[in-house]
Amino acid sequence: MIALVGAAPSFAGEPGAPAWLEAHVGEGEGQIAPVVLERARALYQRKGVRNPCYFAFDATRPHDLGGGLGRRFYIICEAQESFRAISAGHGGGRDLDGLADFSNGRRCVKNFGNAMDSDLTTGGAYVTADIAAAFKGYYRAGGGDAAFTRPFLKFDGEGDTANARERAIGGHPAVLLRGVCRRKDPQSPHADGDGYVPFGKLVNYEAGRSDGCTSWSPSDAESIMAMVQNNPTTLYIYPESRDIDAVARAVQGGETPSRAGLYWNAACLRDIGAPRFWRRETLEPIIARWREAHPAPPPEPPPICRE
Repeated sequence: MIALVGAAPSFAGEPGAPAWLEAHVGEGEGQIAPVVLERARALYQRKGVRNPCYFAFDATRPHDLGGGLGRRFYIICEAQESFRAISAGHGGGRDLDGLADFSNGRRCVKNFGNAMDSDLTTGGAYVTADIAAAFKGYYRAGGGDAAFTRPFLKFDGEGDTANARERAIGGHPAVLLRGVCRRKDPQSPHADGDGYVPFGKLVNYEAGRSDGCTSWSPSDAESIMAMVQNNPTTLYIYPESRDIDAVARAVQGGETPSRAGLYWNAACLRDIGAPRFWRRETLEPIIARWREAHPAPPPEPPPICRE
C-alpha cells in the first residue's frame, strides 16, 4: 500500500463499480456491501482528491468474531485494481450511571452519535487531514526502554460529521500506555521541569473499542498513515443517521430491513435489536447534567515509579 502512486482513477461514464471490484462486493466476510461501496465511490468522486486510493468503513459489521477480528475497513485503489479489507475499532460510547446508557460492546455497535464527549462513532463523509504525533511515555522493549509516540490522523467532516475536529475524531493505532507512573530521567528530552518522564506498559487493544475514533492495528495504521501523508483522501463511514433512523423504524414496525430496501449486517442486528443515533442536540445536555452531578477531581500527576 505504501508504494501505491499514480493519478486518481476516472469515473466518467462509469455508472457502477468496475468488473474487477464486483468480486469484492457482497455481505460475506471481507466483502463490502453494495451501498457502502456506492457511497464511498460517490464521495471520492465528489471531493476530487488526487490520492489514487479511498477508504470505507462498515460499522454495522461485527468487530469481534470470536476467533478473530472482522474485516470491515476497506482500502480501495481502483487505478491499481487493489482492494483490501482490514479490522477497525469503533467507539465504545458511555454509560452515565442510569442517566443515559449509550455504550457499545466489543462485537457490534448499537449506539451512534456526534455529541461532544460521547465516545460514539459518527457515520458519514470525511476527508483525511494532517497527522499529529504525540509522545505518550516510555515502555520496556527488549533489553531496554523505548519511547512511545502515537500518530493521530485528523479527519475533516461535513453534516453530522462536521464537528470531527472539535471532537478530536480521527484515526490512530490501537495502542496505549497503561499503569503510567513517573520515573526520574532528567537526561530525557521529554523530561518535565522536575526531571520526570511518564513510564508504563504498552498495550495493544485492537480487539477493543475507541473513544469514537477509527482505530487500527499498529501495522495497518502505519501503512494507512504513509498512504495519506501530504496526500489526503476520502473516508466514508456507514451508517449515517438517516440509515440508523430508517432501520430502527423498520425493526420497530416488525419489518425486516432488507425487505424495506435497507442494509444492516444481519448478525449484528440480531445482537443489538435496533440501532440508535444520539444527536448532539439531545445528548450533549444529558452529558452536561451528568458532569455537573459528577464533577471531576482536580488533576493529579501519576505516582512515582517503584523501581
